[in-house]
Formats: sequence, structure tokens, C-alpha cells
Amino acid sequence: MRPIGPCNVPVSENDIASLPALVLGGAVLNTQYNDDPTQVPIDEMLRYAFSHGITAIDTSPYYGPSELIYGNALDALKQEFPRETYFICTKVGRVRLDEFDYSKEHVRFSVLRSCQRLRTSYLDLVYLHDIEFVPLQNTLEALRELRALKAEGIIKNFGLSGYPVDYLKYVTKKCVLEPEIGPLDAVLSYCNLNLQNTLLEDHYDSWKSDSQLKVINNGSILSMSLLRAQETKSFHPCSQELRQLASKAAEYTRDNSVDLADLATRYAIAKWLDKGSTVLGVSTLQELQEALKNYWLVQDNGGCLDANDTKLVKHIQGAIFGDHMNETWNSGIRHDDM
Repeated sequence: MRPIGPCNVPVSENDIASLPALVLGGAVLNTQYNDDPTQVPIDEMLRYAFSHGITAIDTSPYYGPSELIYGNALDALKQEFPRETYFICTKVGRVRLDEFDYSKEHVRFSVLRSCQRLRTSYLDLVYLHDIEFVPLQNTLEALRELRALKAEGIIKNFGLSGYPVDYLKYVTKKCVLEPEIGPLDAVLSYCNLNLQNTLLEDHYDSWKSDSQLKVINNGSILSMSLLRAQETKSFHPCSQELRQLASKAAEYTRDNSVDLADLATRYAIAKWLDKGSTVLGVSTLQELQEALKNYWLVQDNGGCLDANDTKLVKHIQGAIFGDHMNETWNSGIRHDDM
């Protein structure tokens, strides 16, 4: 398989806009997705990813042992792939399912702990994790501390992540006017650019411009397991109706000799090429190889879906999801300050 970009050469640690088109995600290194995350062949997957231009990882302390697993793997591969040849993106602020700590003390502690776990002296990008769950003033306090850590060189870029696009846009625009924060470097949106939801694409141009962002990245392109042939994970917060429609979409693609996850992957990649990075949630080397294969199917077709994929997508979005296209779910607390 061809690499998607340069391999084993220094990356610009200050230019987060040069992140590769695909990023290896770490959310799957958690018991939500894998009963025993330590059995995921991460050394093999990292070697394959880095050798094929997927020179960035995305993780979080919230993802169980993910940082530790990645750190051990990166240490084992350090002779093959020196630290300066890949990006490390992680997060801060979300501790457990219902526990958040956005205090400046915890932000600093968590960043330094992530450096230790990931066997590095610096982090290329740190997101404030799932900002919709805490009051705005907590978010601004945490972002001020991330800005300070950037000034110290411990992190190279900072930003935020979350689900509700409107609220994320509001906060990033507000940061531009906050002297102690200023324009953020990056945003990670999830579940908002996929076969069932295209809100991120609708907002992209104005959001990036108005908030002076360097990059907007797209995560959870299978919508946290909704867009695949297998059963949707029990923790998924979507409506029962949407679960049922996703099952119908999987049946429809199967009847047309196409795997729903592959189609969803190609769709998301095609929509986000040349806009930002697409974060991959893969648990096996084969899944990683399939994702790279799907990337090249899109690239070799001029960055577009082929005629058969286009036909399938049109039917799924129009005849199956229908009025449930762009349906979202509640996430976080009410923000009356918007």
C-alpha cells in the first residue's frame, strides 16, 4: 500500500496545519471498545501507520490506558521512528464519564503526566476535552493554562474538542477576544461529519475563518460504532429510531455487497480531504489497512466517491435516514451564556 505522505522525516512541531490527512486514534484503547485494550497490536499498527505516512496519534487520559499503551509502543519503536518524526495529540480535562477537572492546577498536572506516559518532553497538540460538560468560566480558565504551557514550550499547539458544533463555535470565537487566550490552534469535532451527520461541513468555512483556527479535525467517522455492520455499542447516546435506521443502512449496503463501515470511511475521507485530519478508530492491523485502502480509493478517484458509492450514499441519506439526517443527541449541560 502506498504511503499518504512523508515517512520517518522530521515534522514541523509548530505547524499543526501540516498534520497528515489520517491520524491514528486512541479511543479504541479503552474498555468501551475493547475488553482488553492491551491485546490491541499497537506496536504493529504504529509501525505500519508511521511507515505509510500516518504520522500522528490522537489520545486522551479519559481513554483508559490509552496513553500508557501508546507510550510503551512509542518507546519500543524509538530507534525506528524518532520523536521528531510524528505528532502526538492528546487531551486534558475529562477524567471519567461524569468527572471533569478544568482547574489550572489539574490542567498542568495532566499535561505533565501525559508527557511522562507518552515518553516525550513535549506534546504537539493538546485539546481541552468535551467542553460542553462544564461552565464557560471553567473552560476559559483551562484554556488560559494551556496558553501558558504553550508559551513555556511544553505544548506546541492547543485547542478544544466536543460534540455540539454551535457551542464549540461560540467558544472558539470568544477566545479570539480574550487577551490571555487568543485564537486557538485547533478543534476536534466528532460525530458531525459522517454518513448520518454533515453539520461540520456546513459550518466549516465560517468557523475556521471567524475563529482564526489553523485546523479543524474530524473524529468518530463511524459515529461511535453507529455506522457499521455490527451492533451499535450500548453506550451510544443516540435515539432508538436512529439505531434502527443504521441497522437498515447496514442491511442495504450488505445487500449491495458493500460494507457499511468501508462506505462510511470513504464518505468521511472524501468530505474532509484538504480541510483537516480524519481520525481513525481502528483496533486491528487489518482495519488500519482497510482504512488506508479506502483513502486511496477516494484519492485515486479525484478525491470523490465513485458512482456506485455515490448511489449508495444518496439512498442511505435520503431514503433511510431521511428526516433523521443531522439528528443529534443531548451532550453536556445547558449554556445560557451563549
